[in-house]
Amino acid sequence: MNHSLSSSLRLWLLQVFLLLGVCSAEAQQADYSKLSPRLRLMLVDRQKPHAVKSRLKSTLRQRERHVCAFIRLTPDGGDVLEANRCRSLARFGDIHIADIPVSSLPALSLDRRVKRIEAGRGTHALMDSTAMQINTLPVYAGTALPQPYTGNGVVMGVMDIGFDLTHPTFYDSSCSHYRIRRLWDQISPDTIGSPLYVGREYTTEEELLALGHSYDGLIQTHGTHTAGIAAGSGYDSPYRGMAYESDLCLVANATTNDKELIDSADYEKYNYAVDALGFKYIFDYAESIGRPCVINFSEGSLEDFEGNDQLYYAILDSLTGPGRILVASAGNSAQELNYMHKPAGRESAGIFIGSNTDAAYVTLKSAQTFDMRYVLYSSQSTDTLVLSSSRYQQADSIYCDSIYVGEHPYYFYVVPYPSCFNAEEICYDIYMQTMGRFGRTHEVSLEIVGSDADVELYKVMGGLEVHSRNPDLCDADNTHCIHSPSSAPSVICVGATSYRTWFTNYKGEKQFYNQGTNGRRGNYSSVGPTFDGRIKPDVMAPGTNIVSAYSSFYIEHNPDAGDLNSDISHFPFRGRTYAWNSNAGTSMSAPVVAGAIALWLEANPHLSPSDVLGVISRTSTHYDPSLTYPNNLYGYGQIDVYAGLLDILGISAIREVSATPSEARIGVDADGMLCVSLPQAAQSPLTLHLYSLDGRRLASFTMEQGAVEGRFPVDGLSRGVYAVQLSGDRRLAGSALVRLP
Repeated sequence: MNHSLSSSLRLWLLQVFLLLGVCSAEAQQADYSKLSPRLRLMLVDRQKPHAVKSRLKSTLRQRERHVCAFIRLTPDGGDVLEANRCRSLARFGDIHIADIPVSSLPALSLDRRVKRIEAGRGTHALMDSTAMQINTLPVYAGTALPQPYTGNGVVMGVMDIGFDLTHPTFYDSSCSHYRIRRLWDQISPDTIGSPLYVGREYTTEEELLALGHSYDGLIQTHGTHTAGIAAGSGYDSPYRGMAYESDLCLVANATTNDKELIDSADYEKYNYAVDALGFKYIFDYAESIGRPCVINFSEGSLEDFEGNDQLYYAILDSLTGPGRILVASAGNSAQELNYMHKPAGRESAGIFIGSNTDAAYVTLKSAQTFDMRYVLYSSQSTDTLVLSSSRYQQADSIYCDSIYVGEHPYYFYVVPYPSCFNAEEICYDIYMQTMGRFGRTHEVSLEIVGSDADVELYKVMGGLEVHSRNPDLCDADNTHCIHSPSSAPSVICVGATSYRTWFTNYKGEKQFYNQGTNGRRGNYSSVGPTFDGRIKPDVMAPGTNIVSAYSSFYIEHNPDAGDLNSDISHFPFRGRTYAWNSNAGTSMSAPVVAGAIALWLEANPHLSPSDVLGVISRTSTHYDPSLTYPNNLYGYGQIDVYAGLLDILGISAIREVSATPSEARIGVDADGMLCVSLPQAAQSPLTLHLYSLDGRRLASFTMEQGAVEGRFPVDGLSRGVYAVQLSGDRRLAGSALVRLP
């Protein structure tokens, strides 16, 4: 996220730290063990001499800096926040989201009533046939259902960047009813009188339409696209979103793409903690009007072993629950090499490392000691640097080694710390830096050596590569790249499948993007497992070449932007030019699933995340039946909206009732009679059995051969939903759900 220090600045800071000596917890007069790494860096910055601070002055403003952070207190925590000039913004049991002056961090960390303070990194942002591909059309039509389901009565939350609040897809299909209920723009500078921690909220149709777009809406449009997929009406087009009659509650958060719009002195205010406040804002609004809610979050950051997510995930567990579902994108990193494993018993494993910047960064993890052998290749020779993990045993310290290749210096910084998942395993963050692009002037390979050690390597920045300089070093793969927070247990993590391989843009040009057909996983869609070994993603949905809304303000202010070549069409609406745009990524598949869950919540407003996962596990379709499900490629499979709805309504639990809908029209008329209308005369006698949703057969009726319709009394039954099974003529056999008034 743009509010953590940039990678190059962080590496420069590490060099400065080395000038000041090895940085230990004791030297900072703080308890580092309670602080997440980002907070440790802030404290180190405060300890720099004046001469060093002056070098940073142009980058880090000198007025009092505050950070938004999670803080866990003991039961007797009492006034510890107030006493240290902190402000609690939200509380979840013993965890607070708090505004903390950076100068108060040392005292807080030393207070016995403070158990942990965490400010993780922030997030990085990276419909046409879709409804048919995941079997949603029968849901909209109410086929063999007690009613159609469209998202009516459900709040669709979207936290993203770049919202066009005026796009006609955010009205109903007739453009007479505006469906955005409120927006919290977290980076808006219009904060005078705002009660919110950052930014401002807009709560009326007049305010929202007068505003026109989120503060970043002239340079971003991602949120317009994802919100349109989740809940757009489609206006006068085939590009209708999933839950097209739901109400929208939006949060415009901050990502690296918004960096130029934010005062650098406020960077530390934007991170996971503020994202959590955004989720709370949406859920609180839904609760205030008594409606269920599902939130889509098509953003994410890398997982880590430092513990940046621990309190964040605990709060996500508290925020989600019955009628409160959070959906997030898995990430788009699987076309890259991300992970390397050297098992015990194997002498070595290796890969090349390169970057388009001056730096690269990996994390290694092992419970045993091992060597890291770097080979740097020049045109005439090779140079080797061997680093032994046994040298780096003091946690919370920074070590530096260097080597010259000709006139080019290469620096290797090592930061050891225990894994937050298993304290017996030591992690080593390796920051690598040179002049120019790392690994380009001179190729750089890394081999993990030591037959007794089981070592895992995770890419953080730069790339893992196979190179002709030594093609035997090819041991990395594309796994372990699920993003956070979709990696959280309480979050529904969505990967992307592919159907369409090309489209025609508004200029009449064919645009090709082939990631497969018939529901194959897109090569980019991130795969598991998570860093602590759990299976993710949870579910898949179409994410390749998905058509949805694009911002009129973005089009107006970026007429030469390359992504506009993916616009399907431009059209006028109330004096502005809008677009439908084709895009690809798990950013697109996540709102498909969020919209599907909104349809399910309309049927059962009390579904919890575990309930939703149960439905997904029982009803998803499988692209590759040879695999065991769930797995780290497809999760439980691709969501099937209709089958899931039948499961939620209870038909799947009745053994005698088929999940295949009958072609007969079956319903209840105004007189309370069960009515059956056949599309053709019955070729044999038909039997109708009426079941309660707990599986009890309540009544049976027959229709004679040659009949085309029938009416049957169902007196004495209470109002509610019932299942009907029709059998006897194979052409007409099947089931339906009916509602008794």
